Amino acid sequence: MYRMLNGLLGWMVGAVVVFALFSAASLAALTALAAVPPERGETPPAIAPDRAVALRHLLTQDCGSCHGLTLGGGLGPPLHRQSLADKPVPYLAAVILHGRPGTAMPPWSAFLTATEGEWLALELKGENP
Repeated sequence: MYRMLNGLLGWMVGAVVVFALFSAASLAALTALAAVPPERGETPPAIAPDRAVALRHLLTQDCGSCHGLTLGGGLGPPLHRQSLADKPVPYLAAVILHGRPGTAMPPWSAFLTATEGEWLALELKGENP
């Protein structure tokens, strides 16, 4: 039993160290390797209209609880288009889905699909129809 608990504790400490090593820059690099940014003029991910309403509600209520109800900043940074202009969509989607270790930004992948994370990133940048 002791060996099993010791092994589990060692795995957990190792996982925490790995997550702590991920900075915004390394997350961006991994995202760039894993996803090709959409071409300009390419159709955004298909999201049902009722799901789009729910995702916009999530932005204003859940994201807004830290980033400000107008997304102008609070505990988290502002999420206005001009403040995100230099951030690629795959990077933003990765931050939405996987969070930012060492910060208050939680991962939302338990509640959102990869497509929804990309849709939210495009919504923040004003690139959804």
